[in-house]
Amino acid sequence: MGFKTGDFPPVDLETFLHQPLRDRIRALSLHWVEYGFGSPRMIATTYVVKVAVLWLFLGTVIITATSGVGWFWQVNLWWNAPIVYQKAIVWTMLLEAIGIAGSWGAIAGKFKPMLGGILFWARPGTIRLRPWAWVPGTAGDTRTVFDVVLYLGFLLALATALVLPGQPTAALSAVLPDNTSGLIQPIPVIAAIVLLVLVGVRDKTIALAARIEQYLPALVFFVALPFVDMIIALKMLIVIVWAGAALSKIGRHFPFVIPAMISNTPFWPPMWLKRSMYRNFPDDIRPSGFAHFMAHGMGAGVEFIVPLVLLFSTNQWVTLGAVIIMVGYCLFIVSTFPLAVPLEWNLLFAFGAITLFLGFPSWNGFSVLDFSNVWIGAAVAVGLLFFPVLGNIRPDKVSFLPSLRQYAGNWASAIWTFTPGAEKKLDAVIRPTSNQVDQLQQMGYPYVAAEITMQQTIAWRSMHSQGRGLFSLAYRTLPDIDTRTVREGEFACNSVIGFNFGDGHLHDASLIRALQSRCHFLPGEFVVFWVESQPITRGTQSYQIIDAALGVIERGTWKVADAVKEQPWLPNGPIPVNVTWRADTQPPTAATNAVRLPGQTPASAPVKEEA
Repeated sequence: MGFKTGDFPPVDLETFLHQPLRDRIRALSLHWVEYGFGSPRMIATTYVVKVAVLWLFLGTVIITATSGVGWFWQVNLWWNAPIVYQKAIVWTMLLEAIGIAGSWGAIAGKFKPMLGGILFWARPGTIRLRPWAWVPGTAGDTRTVFDVVLYLGFLLALATALVLPGQPTAALSAVLPDNTSGLIQPIPVIAAIVLLVLVGVRDKTIALAARIEQYLPALVFFVALPFVDMIIALKMLIVIVWAGAALSKIGRHFPFVIPAMISNTPFWPPMWLKRSMYRNFPDDIRPSGFAHFMAHGMGAGVEFIVPLVLLFSTNQWVTLGAVIIMVGYCLFIVSTFPLAVPLEWNLLFAFGAITLFLGFPSWNGFSVLDFSNVWIGAAVAVGLLFFPVLGNIRPDKVSFLPSLRQYAGNWASAIWTFTPGAEKKLDAVIRPTSNQVDQLQQMGYPYVAAEITMQQTIAWRSMHSQGRGLFSLAYRTLPDIDTRTVREGEFACNSVIGFNFGDGHLHDASLIRALQSRCHFLPGEFVVFWVESQPITRGTQSYQIIDAALGVIERGTWKVADAVKEQPWLPNGPIPVNVTWRADTQPPTAATNAVRLPGQTPASAPVKEEA
């Protein structure tokens, strides 16, 4: 890869789209091993510039200028100022809620424009996804003016909390009598909490984009706890996020994440290191022993043990070493540019490790044993652990983000399939963008190159554990799968709701119903294969097959052990599935020889009933 030139898959543009889906997935997954997405390094550089200029420089200037802690370059004066860390959280949350932090840009599937977020959520008529149907006053799936007002009010509350000067408190002065900067003002923070809850019960997309599972507890700590308790609670928050994510990585899924992530790293990994992540490239690209060691030893092991050391250590050298390790851990993740691109989040956590554990060390009265009341500590622990525990037992009830499975590979996910030309019906959705293949063509990509670029995302999905099961369903269910347009659900979801961060709950049956009410697909035109995360209590994953026109038409399970032993392209055929329910009405399936090329994509392919 060069700075301005990418490494496009070495395929024949004239014939590639005519090949069977298995052959395309094999070619693209083997290319991914060595080059990942193959994007020019300029794209990754764009993210570096965005983070450095917007999050780091501008954020530091705003935070220091409004907090009375010295000039932004006087790091020695403010690195451990409580209000600086508070405002760093608010600043990051604000960027996330606008859509210019995680899930931004080309690596997240946003090509033109590179921003989703506010372009969708400040626009009436766009799709809204409520998390719970039982909450009164949340019916419908269309964003209203009221929703826009709530959302913009939430952004305004965060911005107000960010720019107002600090406020002294008795609890702060008792511990830090020389502190003159104070703590963040509570009123705008309370307003932000209330508005986020109201926004969240009407649209889970915005709530998850704002990283409600991590930043909302921090906001609550800011206004509900005295100073020492607040610092200790923030320590517990960051440790539980790390340790919870580590526990979620234990299992069969995470070893598949590491190779695909390392392969997509744009700057530093040599080719031999990328290939070492796989058993026997190009014949066997399941994770190697080294990948398993990186996943469970250097990954889950470090992420679980070191944060606990940070939380309980009373030795300054041990604490310093643990901080250095976790900062390095966060920077390593940043260097890989994972597809959801949570760069700001990782940098905030790196800063938090320094500020919280070195700025307010346990041996100075900030240990978990120093809560003003033992019941406060217990309440904080229960509150922080509730959703991760529930989400890992009942993943159907809790998003993978509050479940703390951010990188675990154990995700709800999906693939979308369209008969030739049917994807164009998504143009009926009110949104500030278009389908991603169209975005790429607007940027100058020829159609075939744009289509192959999007098929790289389904190859990426096939390299993860759940991809084997999803494509098994597609091969088993659709005799015309080779001629269908196949999209990775997370990427496709981005183009219709403005955000995704790996959460298949954002593109489950509720989103498909919302799309159907606008696009009016015929039976068989738009078929989705969707799978839930694996609960920790079972060795299976539950799937659904959804026809946009007919609803859910099949439910069942597959064994994770069967999925992980196969290659991405399934040379041995589909893995076994256990069908637990099937609708009486099944969609017709097309068996055509159509090819997705310009001028050969009818608006609706002919369909016929299966024999």
